[in-house]
Amino acid sequence: MLAIDGTLLDFKQLDLLAMRQTAIHRLDPRAKIITTLSFIVCVVSFNRYEISAMIPFLLYPAVLLTVGELPFGYILRKIIIVIPFALVVGIFNPVFDREVLMQIGSLDVWGGWLSCLSILLRALLTASAAILLVAVTGFPAICEALEQMGMPQVFAVQLLFLYRYIFVLTDEGVRTARARELRTFGKRGLGLRQFGSLVGNLLLRTWERAERIYMAMLARGFAGQVHTRQRGHFGRNEVMFVAGWISLFVLLRCYNVPQLFGRLLTGTLP
Repeated sequence: MLAIDGTLLDFKQLDLLAMRQTAIHRLDPRAKIITTLSFIVCVVSFNRYEISAMIPFLLYPAVLLTVGELPFGYILRKIIIVIPFALVVGIFNPVFDREVLMQIGSLDVWGGWLSCLSILLRALLTASAAILLVAVTGFPAICEALEQMGMPQVFAVQLLFLYRYIFVLTDEGVRTARARELRTFGKRGLGLRQFGSLVGNLLLRTWERAERIYMAMLARGFAGQVHTRQRGHFGRNEVMFVAGWISLFVLLRCYNVPQLFGRLLTGTLP
């Protein structure tokens, strides 16, 4: 039960971080969405063996983390959650791809190991960009910005409701888990039969609470559109932000900066 409480409070921290008033937070959400999408497209467009060329892309998450005054430890914990899934995807690459692509001394490095590391680095970069986007913008503002960019209003509202329903479901789960702990002794009441009843009761409780929330929204004038507290304005700062970062992303995508820097130090540039 305590673990569920901690997870709930930890998850809500993203909404609290989005309420800050830094230079990144004040930018129009559309600018941050366009920049993040461009970042992700550039990162995933590298070939499967590329590693060094993606390292400079760490600059974008680092700048957002610093300028947005976000807690590094909290963001890192969120990113680490994604790493095991990426590891599952790439862990078998060394088994099927044993082509020797490079040597470190007498050690042969297979292409499978390089592609596995590439997958992990892509996951790190894309997950950090997505989490930081929510942390400096807020999910409601992202949904409204996507609607302004052409997403159907129904889909945007459903996406926002799905996000909010996670909190409703988690809150009811905390209440149900606490009630079960207070009514059980030892291992009694913890069997599979009781677990099925618990899940069914949780579904009914969240359904009823969701209906009460919806009726309260209708009573307050909800007409199918969700508004955020602040209206964005795509001005000069947003244009400079988008143009500057996208130009940098394209430059880093076209040129392997670490490789060029290494050649410069060794004097092997043409």
